[in-house]
Amino acid sequence: MNNQQPSQQLADIAIVGVGVMGSSLARNFARNGYRVALYDRRAENVSKLIAEHGGEGEFVGCNDLQELAVNLSKPRRALLMVPAGTATDAAIDDLVEAFDEGDIIIDGGNSLYTDTVRRERAVALTGRHFVGAGISGGEEGALTGPSIMPGGPQESWESIRPLLESIAAKVDGAPCVRYIGANGAGHFVKMVHNGIEYADMQLIGEAYHLLRHGAGLEPSRIAKIFREWNDGDLASYLIGITADILEASDPDTGAPMIDVIHDAAGQKGTGRWTAKEALDLGIPATAIGEAVFARALSSSTELRAAALDHFPTGNLADFAALGISVEEFIEHVRRALYASKLVAYAQGFDLIAAGSAEYNWNINPRDLAAVWRGGCIIQAAFLDRIDNAYEKLPELPSLLLDSYFTGELDGLIDSWRTVAASAIRLGLAAPVFSSSLSYYDSLCSKRLPAALVQAQRDYFGAHTYRRVDSDGVFHLDWTGDKSQEQKR
Repeated sequence: MNNQQPSQQLADIAIVGVGVMGSSLARNFARNGYRVALYDRRAENVSKLIAEHGGEGEFVGCNDLQELAVNLSKPRRALLMVPAGTATDAAIDDLVEAFDEGDIIIDGGNSLYTDTVRRERAVALTGRHFVGAGISGGEEGALTGPSIMPGGPQESWESIRPLLESIAAKVDGAPCVRYIGANGAGHFVKMVHNGIEYADMQLIGEAYHLLRHGAGLEPSRIAKIFREWNDGDLASYLIGITADILEASDPDTGAPMIDVIHDAAGQKGTGRWTAKEALDLGIPATAIGEAVFARALSSSTELRAAALDHFPTGNLADFAALGISVEEFIEHVRRALYASKLVAYAQGFDLIAAGSAEYNWNINPRDLAAVWRGGCIIQAAFLDRIDNAYEKLPELPSLLLDSYFTGELDGLIDSWRTVAASAIRLGLAAPVFSSSLSYYDSLCSKRLPAALVQAQRDYFGAHTYRRVDSDGVFHLDWTGDKSQEQKR
């Protein structure tokens, strides 16, 4: 530390990185009565924020991190909102140098949870504290109330809790922020949140695609359908904004805005991280994986262009051949969307439970339902039902086994099958609808083809197999005397 003196009354929290999200969070803190110190490598970002929004509260612009440090009350608390990766590492190193023991560095970006674990260990060796906090809600949520998922030392949580609770979204008066667990727990949960988000967005896209290119409905009609859906079981942030999107027209041509947007979806990595983690932990998060692959396939524009006029499609049906009225089909799609969304959320909760067990985080699934009820992208009405499910049975093996959700699926399954079969007959890709149904059917199957897979593995690699009628593992001499089974 240097011997600089504070220029005015000390600030309660600092924002390092005053971009879109950092600026919105700074304003949120200020609106809630906190004095906010600001620093950005681009000094003009700080100047712009103070010039445009200085009337919303008290801001302290700082030229460097040393000045930032002397203008913060102790324990110092700084929220990093810089790009994930090397920029985050560099900012942490600089703050460790400027801060004292007991001060708290919070990473609010989309960092990979393993990086957060590494950083927390390194910062702890210096006597400083490090918190990895997942923040969801985008620019608007950051300003008006995000969903926040902090992980790190319990002592740090108690210090930052009043600040985070004040700026978080509120549902029924309760702030959408809970302490998730040690070191990387918060960023792990935010990663899976984003994976569920990938699946949810893809499912909504598939529902739109079937209504538009299957039933032949115009975007304005589909927008009204989504508005109606948003008043029922499907009520959610994403359903609501989808209706807004489908109502929009291109200001230049007057065409539906959806028709002038290139159909190649981008991604920043959190969905891929989630799919990889599911593979590593052995959790069949098929809805998330298929959603990630769907984005990748959409961006394979040259391959798609080459296939368009060359791949045979077989005999495709037109909509009339399905023998379903448009209104019936709309209802089938609604039910299939609801069922598939339940699968995506269930798989996400399964993955979080596996990660919690693997890394000893003791994550409470009810906390996730509470945090995601408002402020975040995947906020949905049925999160209340998820909370109820885990309240009844904290060790619930799967959300789908909760009596409420099992009852819901009983009324959805026939429509789910109708939609999956219709998509195939129409030649319209619906990978997450289909994979979610396959996941469900696999869970319901008395026998799976895995018995044959195990036999194949033992045949070519002597990998052994288990029997249904006795304990232990066995190997059979498949190419010789097949009566020579060996117990191993």
